[in-house]
Amino acid sequence: MIEQIANQLKAGGRLLLTSHANPDGDAVSSMLALGLALKKIDKDIVWLNESPIPAVYRFLPSVDRISQAVDAHQPFDAVVVMDCGDTERIGCPAAIIDRAPLVVNIDHHATNTGFGHLQYIDPKACATTELIYRLLEKMGISLDQNIATAIYTGILTDTGSFRFSNTNSAAFAICTEMTALGVDPYDIAQQVYGPYPLERIKLLNLALDSIEISANRKLSIMTVTQAMLNQTGTQLEDVDGLIHYAKRIQNVKVAALIQELRNGSETAGSPGQYHVSLRSDGTVDVSAIATTYGGGGHSTAAGFGMTATLSEIKYKIATLADTL
Repeated sequence: MIEQIANQLKAGGRLLLTSHANPDGDAVSSMLALGLALKKIDKDIVWLNESPIPAVYRFLPSVDRISQAVDAHQPFDAVVVMDCGDTERIGCPAAIIDRAPLVVNIDHHATNTGFGHLQYIDPKACATTELIYRLLEKMGISLDQNIATAIYTGILTDTGSFRFSNTNSAAFAICTEMTALGVDPYDIAQQVYGPYPLERIKLLNLALDSIEISANRKLSIMTVTQAMLNQTGTQLEDVDGLIHYAKRIQNVKVAALIQELRNGSETAGSPGQYHVSLRSDGTVDVSAIATTYGGGGHSTAAGFGMTATLSEIKYKIATLADTL
Protein backbone atom coordinates (compact mmCIF):
# COMPACT_ATOMS: atom_id res chain seq x y z
CA MET A 1 0.00 0.00 0.00
CA ILE A 2 2.82 2.43 0.77
CA GLU A 3 4.13 2.11 -2.78
CA GLN A 4 0.67 2.77 -4.22
CA ILE A 5 0.32 5.88 -2.06
CA ALA A 6 3.78 7.06 -3.11
CA ASN A 7 2.85 6.70 -6.78
CA GLN A 8 -0.47 8.50 -6.35
CA LEU A 9 1.13 11.45 -4.56
CA LYS A 10 3.78 11.71 -7.26
CA ALA A 11 1.05 11.76 -9.91
CA GLY A 12 -1.11 14.37 -8.19
CA GLY A 13 -0.69 18.07 -8.84
CA ARG A 14 -2.73 19.86 -6.17
CA LEU A 15 -2.88 18.20 -2.77
CA LEU A 16 -4.66 19.04 0.48
CA LEU A 17 -2.98 17.93 3.70
CA THR A 18 -4.96 17.87 6.95
CA SER A 19 -5.24 16.21 10.35
CA HIS A 20 -7.47 16.09 13.42
CA ALA A 21 -8.81 19.22 15.07
CA ASN A 22 -6.91 20.48 18.13
CA PRO A 23 -3.71 19.03 16.67
CA ASP A 24 -0.84 17.73 18.76
CA GLY A 25 2.85 17.72 17.85
CA ASP A 26 2.64 14.57 15.75
CA ALA A 27 -0.31 15.86 13.73
CA VAL A 28 1.27 19.24 12.99
CA SER A 29 4.67 17.74 12.25
CA SER A 30 3.27 15.06 9.93
CA MET A 31 1.45 17.68 7.88
CA LEU A 32 4.50 19.88 7.59
CA ALA A 33 7.03 17.12 6.89
CA LEU A 34 4.97 15.62 4.07
CA GLY A 35 4.02 18.99 2.62
CA LEU A 36 7.55 20.37 2.60
CA ALA A 37 8.79 17.18 0.95
CA LEU A 38 6.08 17.22 -1.74
CA LYS A 39 6.85 20.85 -2.53
CA LYS A 40 10.39 19.73 -3.36
CA ILE A 41 8.93 17.75 -6.26
CA ASP A 42 6.83 20.71 -7.40
CA LYS A 43 3.46 19.78 -5.90
CA ASP A 44 0.92 22.50 -5.11
CA ILE A 45 0.28 22.01 -1.39
CA VAL A 46 -2.53 23.38 0.74
CA TRP A 47 -2.30 22.79 4.50
CA LEU A 48 -5.53 22.87 6.52
CA ASN A 49 -6.52 22.37 10.14
CA GLU A 50 -9.67 23.89 11.59
CA SER A 51 -7.99 24.64 14.94
CA PRO A 52 -5.25 27.14 15.82
CA ILE A 53 -1.81 25.56 16.03
CA PRO A 54 -0.67 25.28 19.69
CA ALA A 55 1.89 27.94 20.58
CA VAL A 56 4.60 25.41 21.42
CA TYR A 57 4.64 24.18 17.79
CA ARG A 58 4.68 27.56 16.08
CA PHE A 59 8.46 27.39 15.75
CA LEU A 60 8.17 24.63 13.14
CA PRO A 61 9.21 25.53 9.59
CA SER A 62 6.32 26.80 7.41
CA VAL A 63 3.78 26.35 10.23
CA ASP A 64 2.32 29.75 9.31
CA ARG A 65 1.17 28.23 6.00
CA ILE A 66 -1.41 26.05 7.77
CA SER A 67 -4.82 27.61 7.19
CA GLN A 68 -7.88 27.23 9.41
CA ALA A 69 -10.26 27.44 6.47
CA VAL A 70 -10.15 27.12 2.69
CA ASP A 71 -12.72 27.34 -0.08
CA ALA A 72 -14.51 24.00 0.12
CA HIS A 73 -15.13 24.08 -3.63
CA GLN A 74 -11.45 24.18 -4.56
CA PRO A 75 -10.46 21.18 -6.68
CA PHE A 76 -7.80 18.83 -5.28
CA ASP A 77 -6.28 15.77 -6.88
CA ALA A 78 -6.02 14.14 -3.47
CA VAL A 79 -6.59 14.77 0.23
CA VAL A 80 -4.12 13.27 2.70
CA VAL A 81 -5.44 12.86 6.26
CA MET A 82 -2.77 12.19 8.87
CA ASP A 83 -2.82 11.07 12.51
CA CYS A 84 -6.61 10.89 12.58
CA GLY A 85 -8.66 7.81 13.44
CA ASP A 86 -11.93 8.89 11.81
CA THR A 87 -13.32 11.69 9.66
CA GLU A 88 -15.43 13.12 12.49
CA ARG A 89 -12.29 14.29 14.26
CA ILE A 90 -11.21 16.31 11.23
CA GLY A 91 -14.01 18.85 11.57
CA CYS A 92 -14.63 21.27 8.72
CA PRO A 93 -12.24 19.63 6.20
CA ALA A 94 -14.58 16.61 6.15
CA ALA A 95 -16.77 18.43 3.63
CA ILE A 96 -13.82 18.62 1.24
CA ILE A 97 -12.99 14.98 1.80
CA ASP A 98 -16.49 13.91 0.78
CA ARG A 99 -15.88 15.32 -2.71
CA ALA A 100 -12.22 14.39 -3.12
CA PRO A 101 -11.38 11.95 -5.94
CA LEU A 102 -8.72 10.35 -3.73
CA VAL A 103 -8.46 10.26 0.06
CA VAL A 104 -5.28 8.89 1.64
CA ASN A 105 -5.42 7.85 5.30
CA ILE A 106 -2.04 7.75 7.11
CA ASP A 107 -2.19 6.93 10.81
CA HIS A 108 -0.79 4.89 13.69
CA HIS A 109 -3.91 4.59 15.84
CA ALA A 110 -5.16 1.03 16.34
CA THR A 111 -8.75 2.33 16.42
CA ASN A 112 -8.55 3.90 12.95
CA THR A 113 -11.80 3.21 11.07
CA GLY A 114 -10.01 2.60 7.77
CA PHE A 115 -11.68 5.47 5.95
CA GLY A 116 -10.47 6.73 2.58
CA HIS A 117 -9.48 5.11 -0.69
CA LEU A 118 -5.92 4.24 0.36
CA GLN A 119 -4.81 3.50 3.91
CA TYR A 120 -1.36 3.30 5.44
CA ILE A 121 -2.02 2.37 9.07
CA ASP A 122 0.52 0.84 11.43
CA PRO A 123 -0.27 0.82 15.18
CA LYS A 124 3.27 -0.38 15.89
CA ALA A 125 4.75 2.88 14.60
CA CYS A 126 5.86 5.27 17.35
CA ALA A 127 4.16 8.19 15.62
CA THR A 128 2.53 9.13 12.34
CA THR A 129 5.73 11.01 11.55
CA GLU A 130 7.48 7.63 11.48
CA LEU A 131 5.10 6.60 8.69
CA ILE A 132 5.75 9.88 6.86
CA TYR A 133 9.48 9.18 7.11
CA ARG A 134 8.96 5.73 5.57
CA LEU A 135 6.76 7.20 2.83
CA LEU A 136 9.32 9.84 1.87
CA GLU A 137 11.99 7.16 1.82
CA LYS A 138 9.82 5.11 -0.56
CA MET A 139 9.26 8.18 -2.75
CA GLY A 140 12.99 8.85 -2.92
CA ILE A 141 12.65 12.44 -1.70
CA SER A 142 15.77 13.68 0.04
CA LEU A 143 15.23 15.25 3.45
CA ASP A 144 16.52 18.66 4.45
CA GLN A 145 16.84 20.31 7.85
CA ASN A 146 13.30 21.73 7.80
CA ILE A 147 11.70 18.36 7.04
CA ALA A 148 13.99 16.71 9.59
CA THR A 149 12.93 19.25 12.24
CA ALA A 150 9.28 18.34 11.73
CA ILE A 151 9.90 14.59 11.81
CA TYR A 152 12.07 14.84 14.94
CA THR A 153 9.47 17.00 16.72
CA GLY A 154 6.62 14.64 15.86
CA ILE A 155 8.45 11.63 17.25
CA LEU A 156 9.77 13.49 20.30
CA THR A 157 6.33 14.74 21.35
CA ASP A 158 4.31 11.61 20.59
CA THR A 159 6.70 9.40 22.56
CA GLY A 160 6.75 11.86 25.46
CA SER A 161 10.48 12.45 25.00
CA PHE A 162 10.96 8.69 24.52
CA ARG A 163 9.19 7.87 27.81
CA PHE A 164 5.91 6.41 26.53
CA SER A 165 5.25 2.75 25.69
CA ASN A 166 5.06 3.50 21.95
CA THR A 167 8.78 4.31 21.94
CA ASN A 168 10.47 1.82 19.63
CA SER A 169 13.88 1.31 18.04
CA ALA A 170 12.77 3.27 14.97
CA ALA A 171 12.14 6.32 17.15
CA PHE A 172 15.80 6.46 18.14
CA ALA A 173 17.14 5.49 14.71
CA ILE A 174 15.10 8.10 12.84
CA CYS A 175 15.84 10.85 15.35
CA THR A 176 19.55 10.05 15.14
CA GLU A 177 19.33 10.48 11.38
CA MET A 178 17.45 13.77 11.80
CA THR A 179 20.17 15.17 14.05
CA ALA A 180 22.70 14.29 11.36
CA LEU A 181 20.68 16.52 9.03
CA GLY A 182 21.13 19.47 11.36
CA VAL A 183 18.37 19.13 13.94
CA ASP A 184 19.40 20.50 17.35
CA PRO A 185 17.72 18.38 20.09
CA TYR A 186 18.39 21.02 22.74
CA ASP A 187 16.80 23.78 20.68
CA ILE A 188 13.67 21.74 19.97
CA ALA A 189 13.38 20.68 23.61
CA GLN A 190 13.55 24.35 24.61
CA GLN A 191 10.83 25.21 22.11
CA VAL A 192 8.50 22.39 23.17
CA TYR A 193 9.22 22.15 26.89
CA GLY A 194 10.83 25.52 27.56
CA PRO A 195 9.53 28.60 29.38
CA TYR A 196 5.74 29.02 29.48
CA PRO A 197 3.89 32.35 29.39
CA LEU A 198 2.59 33.45 32.78
CA GLU A 199 -0.98 33.01 31.49
CA ARG A 200 -0.41 29.30 30.88
CA ILE A 201 1.05 28.86 34.37
CA LYS A 202 -2.10 30.45 35.80
CA LEU A 203 -4.21 28.05 33.74
CA LEU A 204 -2.15 25.14 35.05
CA ASN A 205 -2.79 26.32 38.59
CA LEU A 206 -6.56 26.31 38.02
CA ALA A 207 -6.42 22.94 36.27
CA LEU A 208 -4.49 21.40 39.16
CA ASP A 209 -7.05 22.77 41.62
CA SER A 210 -9.80 21.09 39.60
CA ILE A 211 -8.38 17.57 39.99
CA GLU A 212 -10.70 15.05 41.60
CA ILE A 213 -9.52 11.61 42.74
CA SER A 214 -11.72 8.53 42.96
CA ALA A 215 -12.22 6.80 46.28
CA ASN A 216 -9.88 3.96 45.25
CA ARG A 217 -7.34 6.58 44.05
CA LYS A 218 -7.00 4.85 40.66
CA LEU A 219 -8.79 7.53 38.62
CA SER A 220 -8.09 11.25 38.38
CA ILE A 221 -10.28 13.82 36.63
CA MET A 222 -9.04 17.24 35.58
CA THR A 223 -11.37 19.89 34.17
CA VAL A 224 -10.66 22.92 31.97
CA THR A 225 -13.63 25.20 31.30
CA GLN A 226 -14.11 28.22 29.07
CA ALA A 227 -14.37 30.33 32.22
CA MET A 228 -10.86 29.21 33.22
CA LEU A 229 -9.52 30.13 29.78
CA ASN A 230 -11.19 33.53 29.93
CA GLN A 231 -9.93 34.16 33.46
CA THR A 232 -6.31 33.44 32.50
CA GLY A 233 -6.36 34.89 28.99
CA THR A 234 -5.41 31.55 27.45
CA GLN A 235 -6.67 29.61 24.44
CA LEU A 236 -7.78 26.02 23.83
CA GLU A 237 -4.34 25.18 22.45
CA ASP A 238 -2.79 26.07 25.85
CA VAL A 239 -4.50 23.00 27.34
CA ASP A 240 -2.07 20.75 25.44
CA GLY A 241 -0.07 18.58 27.87
CA LEU A 242 -1.93 19.48 31.07
CA ILE A 243 -3.35 15.96 31.41
CA HIS A 244 0.10 14.58 32.18
CA TYR A 245 -0.01 16.24 35.60
CA ALA A 246 -3.17 14.30 36.45
CA LYS A 247 -1.63 11.10 35.12
CA ARG A 248 1.53 11.38 37.24
CA ILE A 249 -0.34 11.20 40.54
CA GLN A 250 0.78 8.19 42.56
CA ASN A 251 -1.43 5.08 42.19
CA VAL A 252 -3.53 6.63 39.40
CA LYS A 253 -4.13 4.16 36.56
CA VAL A 254 -6.30 6.38 34.35
CA ALA A 255 -6.38 10.16 34.08
CA ALA A 256 -9.15 12.06 32.32
CA LEU A 257 -9.10 15.67 31.15
CA ILE A 258 -12.54 17.16 30.46
CA GLN A 259 -12.13 20.15 28.16
CA GLU A 260 -15.03 22.48 27.44
CA LEU A 261 -15.12 23.58 23.81
CA ARG A 262 -16.53 26.81 22.46
CA ASN A 263 -20.21 26.33 21.66
CA GLY A 264 -21.92 29.68 22.22
CA SER A 265 -24.04 28.40 25.11
CA GLU A 266 -24.20 30.76 28.08
CA THR A 267 -26.91 29.00 30.07
CA ALA A 268 -25.53 27.51 33.28
CA GLY A 269 -26.08 23.78 33.54
CA SER A 270 -27.13 23.38 29.91
CA PRO A 271 -25.52 20.71 27.71
CA GLY A 272 -22.28 21.79 26.07
CA GLN A 273 -19.63 20.36 23.80
CA TYR A 274 -16.71 18.72 25.56
CA HIS A 275 -13.64 16.75 24.59
CA VAL A 276 -12.43 14.09 27.00
CA SER A 277 -8.79 12.99 26.86
CA LEU A 278 -7.78 9.74 28.56
CA ARG A 279 -4.32 8.60 29.62
CA SER A 280 -3.34 5.25 31.11
CA ASP A 281 -0.35 4.00 33.06
CA GLY A 282 -0.23 1.05 30.67
CA THR A 283 -2.38 -1.37 32.65
CA VAL A 284 -5.68 -0.13 31.18
CA ASP A 285 -6.64 0.08 27.50
CA VAL A 286 -8.22 3.53 27.33
CA SER A 287 -8.83 3.23 23.57
CA ALA A 288 -11.47 0.60 24.39
CA ILE A 289 -13.14 3.09 26.73
CA ALA A 290 -12.99 5.90 24.17
CA THR A 291 -14.44 3.67 21.46
CA THR A 292 -17.61 3.09 23.48
CA TYR A 293 -18.23 6.85 23.28
CA GLY A 294 -17.45 7.13 19.57
CA GLY A 295 -13.79 8.09 20.00
CA GLY A 296 -10.54 6.20 19.69
CA GLY A 297 -6.78 6.35 20.03
CA HIS A 298 -4.06 4.21 21.55
CA SER A 299 -4.17 1.83 24.49
CA THR A 300 -2.43 4.42 26.68
CA ALA A 301 -3.78 7.64 25.10
CA ALA A 302 -7.23 8.13 23.67
CA GLY A 303 -10.14 10.54 23.58
CA PHE A 304 -13.72 11.23 22.58
CA GLY A 305 -16.21 14.07 22.22
CA MET A 306 -19.50 14.38 24.08
CA THR A 307 -22.44 16.78 24.25
CA ALA A 308 -23.78 16.83 27.82
CA THR A 309 -23.58 18.83 31.02
CA LEU A 310 -20.28 18.85 32.87
CA SER A 311 -21.81 17.00 35.83
CA GLU A 312 -23.14 14.27 33.52
CA ILE A 313 -19.73 13.76 31.95
CA LYS A 314 -18.00 13.65 35.33
CA TYR A 315 -20.49 11.05 36.51
CA LYS A 316 -19.91 8.84 33.46
CA ILE A 317 -16.14 9.01 33.87
CA ALA A 318 -16.27 8.49 37.63
CA THR A 319 -18.04 5.17 37.12
CA LEU A 320 -14.87 3.89 35.45
CA ALA A 321 -13.08 3.87 38.79
CA ASP A 322 -14.83 0.70 39.93
CA THR A 323 -13.46 -1.19 36.92
CA LEU A 324 -9.82 -0.22 37.54
